[in-house]
Amino acid sequence: MHRTLPRITDIPAGRPAPTSVRNGYGRPMRARLGGRVVGLSAAALLAATALVSAAGATSGGVDRNAIELYSDGLVVTPEGVATVAPGTTQQYLPGTRVPDEPDATPERRAALAALAAEQRAWLDAGTVPGAGTRFEEMSRGALADLHALVADDGAVPAALHERWGYAWPRDNAFVAAALARTGHVDDAVRVLGFLARVQADDGSFEARYTLDGEGPPDGRAPQTDGTGWVLWSLGQVLAATPEGPATSPTDVSPSTSPSRTDVALGLRGLLERATDRALELTDSGRRLPPASPDYWEVREKVTTLGTAAPLLAGLEAAAEAWAVLEEPDRAHEAAEAAAALRALIEDEFGARGYPRRVTGGPRDAATAFVLPPFVASPLAGAEAAWRGSVDPMRRPAGGLAPGGSWRPDGISWTPQTTLYALTAAAVGDRGTAEQWLGWIDAHRTSSGAIPEKVLADGSPSAVAPLAWSSANVVLALDRLDALPAG
Repeated sequence: MHRTLPRITDIPAGRPAPTSVRNGYGRPMRARLGGRVVGLSAAALLAATALVSAAGATSGGVDRNAIELYSDGLVVTPEGVATVAPGTTQQYLPGTRVPDEPDATPERRAALAALAAEQRAWLDAGTVPGAGTRFEEMSRGALADLHALVADDGAVPAALHERWGYAWPRDNAFVAAALARTGHVDDAVRVLGFLARVQADDGSFEARYTLDGEGPPDGRAPQTDGTGWVLWSLGQVLAATPEGPATSPTDVSPSTSPSRTDVALGLRGLLERATDRALELTDSGRRLPPASPDYWEVREKVTTLGTAAPLLAGLEAAAEAWAVLEEPDRAHEAAEAAAALRALIEDEFGARGYPRRVTGGPRDAATAFVLPPFVASPLAGAEAAWRGSVDPMRRPAGGLAPGGSWRPDGISWTPQTTLYALTAAAVGDRGTAEQWLGWIDAHRTSSGAIPEKVLADGSPSAVAPLAWSSANVVLALDRLDALPAG
């Protein structure tokens, strides 16, 4: 059974969690607790985020070389989902994110046990990538964290913190892919459904959205890569969805319902708008897209690989999606544009060694985007460029920065480090994938969550868990499972 809970924001260490504070991030969420439906308001968010600020979030004078850890993880309780205060090592009931409270009343322990059983049932309804390996516990925890972060309306916050409490299309796209590839298609479709609702009529996406779906929280520029990532994610979800209908009306396993055609039909509007947008931005593959902010979240004057490559991935996925809908003209249109854009990226970026910017310069983590699992086959010279990007991006603790020209603050970023694990697995390099996954495993918080950043001394920092990094770990392990043993 799927289960999404109301949330409680971070409670500072030493302060009891007020039961009246539930972080709804501005929209209702359903908690299936004895049939009771809990609705949460924007007012609850305002009260809750004040607590987060008191817990240590700072707005000025931040030493970027020593960013504190804002949360150690999350817990799922009958009251909702709460973040674990930094400096706390949370003990869980086995295989779950439900806290172990041995001194609680019998009634409380029974409620927690029931909640743990429900969470295990959700995990068992799909697959846990890396089962039977040294990464199983990390994989199970990452999946449990993703499950807790997905709202009933499909919105996924980047993390449970006021500054991360928004839905980035990029992050949500990766979460949907991870859920689908582990058998939780219903959950993945719900995430894509949220993205369909917030998508503009012209197929574009803002940089991020409030979790009530009402729009962006600020004036930062839209990010063109979102269109590509959503199309890529839809392709991943369709590929992971069975072709036929559920085997039985009573079989509610995420792996059997809905059918691939049902998913494609239900998200046809999303597909059509995003395809048209990608075709417009690239003139059907005949030009690179205009300059746009990408995953670096900074304004750009020239086109970046982090914008162009996701649109290529999206067009390739769109061709497959239109084929599922048996619309050959649209499938051909997307495929032809993808082929043209692929050649153009090889000419414009590849000739320069796949730098971050089309004008040349250092590489960044977007070199991973011109390799599987994002594109059907590697672009010419892309794998060598990807491997060559590692050393300039490596940071003292052993992880990666977003790019070779990123500020020299010594901080490793787990989204990019896990991204390289995923790409390594997708190109069949088990050793490199396991190396990066091992590094992530060794730098989780004491409660087992994957943080956004790791400082030069190896300390986890910023927020934990981070949805994008958790999704990448799940996707990487899923790809490793598909490789021959060895």
